[in-house]
Amino acid sequence: MDPVTTNTHDWVPPKSTIARDFGSASHTYNPAARLQRYMGQVLLDQLKEGLHQAQCADGLQILDLGSGTGWFTGQLASIRGSQVTGVDISAGMLRYARSANPAGIRWVEADAEALPLPDNSVDVVFSNLMIQWCRDPAGVLAECRRVLRPGGRLLVSTLLEGTLDELREAWHRADPGHQHVNRFESEARFREQAFETLPAPQLAIETISLDYPSPLALLAELKAIGAGYKGVSRRQSATAPGRLRAMCRYYPRDGEGRIQATYTSAWLGCRLPD
Repeated sequence: MDPVTTNTHDWVPPKSTIARDFGSASHTYNPAARLQRYMGQVLLDQLKEGLHQAQCADGLQILDLGSGTGWFTGQLASIRGSQVTGVDISAGMLRYARSANPAGIRWVEADAEALPLPDNSVDVVFSNLMIQWCRDPAGVLAECRRVLRPGGRLLVSTLLEGTLDELREAWHRADPGHQHVNRFESEARFREQAFETLPAPQLAIETISLDYPSPLALLAELKAIGAGYKGVSRRQSATAPGRLRAMCRYYPRDGEGRIQATYTSAWLGCRLPD
């Protein structure tokens, strides 16, 4: 297998590419986003439990950073007395989110690395599976800390190195010398970034395996959520059918011919001092 860098800067595509790809997937995203729903629900449950314990839900300013289709933005808006802002870099995602969610949510097209929000202006930053697409994850965490008020909460989920390694290895055998799978930050590097940027962060890691009937079904799901390979080295033409068939042969299967894909999943939580 090709060595995986611990720095994602060498493969992250232009932000316009990320915005375009996710915008194109806005209408197919929700039905295919089973991992995203699971990981975001963990964050939402953590938030609600923390608010219940603190008895401080009224009047919260909540930022959904990387709000996508607004699946969780609408649920955050249902928290009693909350005022919610959904921020996403993709205009296409924001158009879909506006149409699919109730009025009263503020939607902002913006870059997570340069938020157009004042210092100390929000009580909660909620960010589900967005930060892995950013060139500077530490800069995003610093922006989150900047906009949070004293006592504010940060809840982030991301994917780390080890994600989709089965697909990566199958493609390496079928098409050596070419990348077909997005790279992800190592756990050690992400942990280092969190501890350098945030006060007393808590990081939980879980390896999640999802079943698919075939490698083609996995590729279809990644395309449906806009998460196909985005590296600057990707081929500009369609992958040759022979390489695709070879990748499918090399992908490990169980006795029934099904496959699994591994996702190294991380949840980061932090509460700023009062």
